Amino acid sequence: MTRPLVVAITGGSGAVYAVRLLQVLLAGGREVFLMLSRSGADVIRQELNLELNLSAAGFDAEPLVTYRSPWSESVPELPDDWRERLTYAAIDDYFSPIASGSFLTDGMVVCPCSGSTLSSIARAASSNLVHRAAEVHLKERRSLVLVTRETPLSVIALENMTLAAKAGATLLPAMPGWYHGVRGLDDLVDFIVARILDQLGVENHLMQRWGEA
Repeated sequence: MTRPLVVAITGGSGAVYAVRLLQVLLAGGREVFLMLSRSGADVIRQELNLELNLSAAGFDAEPLVTYRSPWSESVPELPDDWRERLTYAAIDDYFSPIASGSFLTDGMVVCPCSGSTLSSIARAASSNLVHRAAEVHLKERRSLVLVTRETPLSVIALENMTLAAKAGATLLPAMPGWYHGVRGLDDLVDFIVARILDQLGVENHLMQRWGEA
């Protein structure tokens, strides 16, 4: 039996990774709890030209899950019940189930993970639901994947990554490989999304793996 997955989108560049991840999870029939920081929504607006209303009552995920990138031919075919399996959790809603360790999940991913979010998670300095949910996954020894996207890296950022890794998080920088028959930007995006899914234990065929014909 599968349990829900938690996806948090924060203010790092690379919003397309998060959108593609969300599309693939919902297309595969997974239940998802979704959080977006205000900065995450700002990056989505700037990079993808999508305007999102982050109020719990007015949030509409359809622009995200039906988004088609300018270099892509299509979006994943979504099942009719995808809305029933996507729960939006406002970033200040500490009464959300994902704020508690007693609510069981199959893991959490922060994609992209901004430097400030990384710092708050690494140092247990929770000030919103993203930080709290990440802390829950660490203390409960569940999978927590942090998709950082920053370069170059300061010593402080490296120390934060080390602290998070020691606490049990998986650091998965958005650094796509080039060995899988890259034909366009979609292939590079899917490389990262495939590696995220691997860490969450979600079967996928988004990329040609090393050694495959």
